[in-house]
Amino acid sequence: MKQDATYIRWFSDIRNEDVGLVGGKNASLGEMYSELTPKGVKIPDGFAVTAGGYRHVLESAGILDDLKETLAGLDRNNVADLAERGKRARDLILSAGIPDDLWSEIKAAYDMLCDEYGPDADVAVRSSATAEDLPTVSFAGQQETYLNVRGYQALREAIVRCLASLFTDRAIAYRIDNHFDHFKVALSVGVMKMVRSDLAASGVIFTLDTDTGFRDVVLITGSYGLGEMIVQGAVNPDEFYVFKPTFRKGYRAIVRKNLGEKKVKLIYGHGGAKEVTRTVDVPEADRKRFCIADDDVLTLAGYALTIEDHYSTKAGKPVPMDIEWAKDGETGELFIVQARPETVQSQKAGDVLETYHLDERGAVLAVGKSIGDAIAAGKARVITDVSRLPDFRAGEVLVSDTTTPDWEPVMKTAAAIVTNRGGRTSHAAIVSRELGIPAVVGTGDATEKVPTGREVTVSCAEGEEGFVYSGTLPFHVEKIRLSDLRRPKTEVMMNLGNPDAAFGLAMVPNDGIGLARMEFIISSYIKVHPMALVHPERVTDESVRRSIAELIYGYPDGEEYFVERLAEGAGTIAAAFYPNPVVVRMSDFKTNEYASLLGGTYFEPKEANPMLGFRGASRYYDERYREGFRLECRAMKRVREEMGLANLIIMIPFCRRVEEAKRVIEELGKNGLRRGENGLQVYQMCEIPNNVVQIDAFSDYFDGFSIGSNDLTQLTLGIDRDSAVVGGAFDERDPGVKRMVAMAVEGCRRNGRHSGLCGEAPSTYPEFADFLVEQGIDSISVEPDAILKITLRVAEVEERLMGAKRMAPLPR
Repeated sequence: MKQDATYIRWFSDIRNEDVGLVGGKNASLGEMYSELTPKGVKIPDGFAVTAGGYRHVLESAGILDDLKETLAGLDRNNVADLAERGKRARDLILSAGIPDDLWSEIKAAYDMLCDEYGPDADVAVRSSATAEDLPTVSFAGQQETYLNVRGYQALREAIVRCLASLFTDRAIAYRIDNHFDHFKVALSVGVMKMVRSDLAASGVIFTLDTDTGFRDVVLITGSYGLGEMIVQGAVNPDEFYVFKPTFRKGYRAIVRKNLGEKKVKLIYGHGGAKEVTRTVDVPEADRKRFCIADDDVLTLAGYALTIEDHYSTKAGKPVPMDIEWAKDGETGELFIVQARPETVQSQKAGDVLETYHLDERGAVLAVGKSIGDAIAAGKARVITDVSRLPDFRAGEVLVSDTTTPDWEPVMKTAAAIVTNRGGRTSHAAIVSRELGIPAVVGTGDATEKVPTGREVTVSCAEGEEGFVYSGTLPFHVEKIRLSDLRRPKTEVMMNLGNPDAAFGLAMVPNDGIGLARMEFIISSYIKVHPMALVHPERVTDESVRRSIAELIYGYPDGEEYFVERLAEGAGTIAAAFYPNPVVVRMSDFKTNEYASLLGGTYFEPKEANPMLGFRGASRYYDERYREGFRLECRAMKRVREEMGLANLIIMIPFCRRVEEAKRVIEELGKNGLRRGENGLQVYQMCEIPNNVVQIDAFSDYFDGFSIGSNDLTQLTLGIDRDSAVVGGAFDERDPGVKRMVAMAVEGCRRNGRHSGLCGEAPSTYPEFADFLVEQGIDSISVEPDAILKITLRVAEVEERLMGAKRMAPLPR
């Protein structure tokens, strides 16, 4: 014990059980300083003025009765009365000041802190409230904190102001709302050495994803300067996600980074009591780069897991944590300055199925095919071409003739999507399913019948037809608990391209990802043609060059930008569904889609029929794209080997001939991706009739096959699935298509290869799912909105088949 004092406790002498004595904040700091400093977690030293010190202030000044009288009969809803009484209560404490015996102990403790850190040490003075008979109650954020406090006079003033802040208007209102006696709540004050984050950065850590409650990541947010700005939400911070399971195994498992705006920062003032801190603008160059390096991110993740493990062990159950951190700009050290249990997402149940029901119908503006089964409402916005996309506002209903990959960033913000053209396999349909938003496609005339600015309701909850209604109509969502959902033997997997949705969708019972579309990541997260990053000198349009330069700012070069962003996108999906398999399809843009990426027109030929042209496997070994494929391979290698996500399986699309398969496998090997090494599996999309006919020969090069029912149907029936003229004849249930699928499944079984299907057919036609199970397929991969329905269907079919097998007569 550093000193024998009545009202002072040093962090080294405090444990979590001392909440009643020093409040939650100080108890947690003491717990970590005592128990976790030996484990490598750095906590600044400090001491607490106990709740007994607060009571001593009231008793010595004889103001307790005056305080009670001041707050008696307060009307919580009378804002003026609350403000007037709150000020009177605070003035009573400010006038009382600190008794000499208490100040003597505080002064001695501060002197000892100065002995440890140097004369006139700068400290943070932080309130830590407690309820003497309710030690588990948190009063976080209700009282004040003072930063960069130096010297006796400033310290004395800051402590008195902290004590008075027990009666801020918001603190008084909080206690009334939660039925706490004002005078059974006391205040402790923490005094801890400042971390010079004004010269570096600070932020908040959660040991789960705050949006979804996904438990396997550490989310670190950070911004420049002192931490108050980020805690108060005054800045848009950087975000870093670290995947716990592989990080614990020693991998550099930063699966995702999002650059925040970080426009302002809080730093030390010029001096004097009047300006201890001040807010300044962050230079443009600093805004465009991350506030901490990857090594710092990994150190903080290590601290966070040590803290979470400690609190979880003490509680005997998992305890996700909410942690504040700061980096010292003078020493480069990282410190933890606060930690408390997370109380929002950790309390939610994640095993609920939602079903939408429209309560009332209105005037129908447009009718088409329904995609998904949700309902959404918002103002319509008609977008006639890509140049009008900047007009779109988040939360509106996107109405257009059709959509292409370069629309995806806007589609992500839409409440719903409505198109004139397209079917269930159109771009708009596929993307809306992945985003989990309702879409009505193939309406024919929505851009004419649904005017911009009209409030509309888009309903996909009424079967195969989707409706666009005039007005905002009432609807409700039915929720079903999934705890007892039985897993079928056939794997039911998801199709997914959007990493933003991965953590949330991982909560839905599943067997992994059967198709992760690389194109979504490239168009939404990278936006630049890979060859334009390898050969920027070929891009001559100055405006395009400026746009690319803006995107890659802060990265060593364009190639590293592409690799890191693609690795983060694929890594996020692989992490969300770990350890289940995640099948990532290498890029399968058509030439017209590639050309729409920044710089793409300089590298893509113009083709009359891109659907059957220079796409998929044929690009990977061709000199026109080989260097772009190398970047894709580098990203996949990084996900598997640096992030430790060996559950990622590579899939090759549109591989026409066996000779082509051989060349692609060789190309993968040249780029460090060899089948069998570190458990790497390579699958092939089985989507060309030749893939089925020659499946025995293709099996020499691939570990599994995923039937792409969209292209296989198109090529078996000779139908352009996007054609408005003959598209109506497109039907996966055609006997010829089903024969092809059956041959593929049998061929996989014969060669000991995995068989799967990742098209739209099972979710559009439930009887097609029955057919697949009857054929003995290994996995069915569907859009997220259909996975629960298909899981139940597959389980029923398996049960029926088992029953039939049991009832079959024994052979004589």
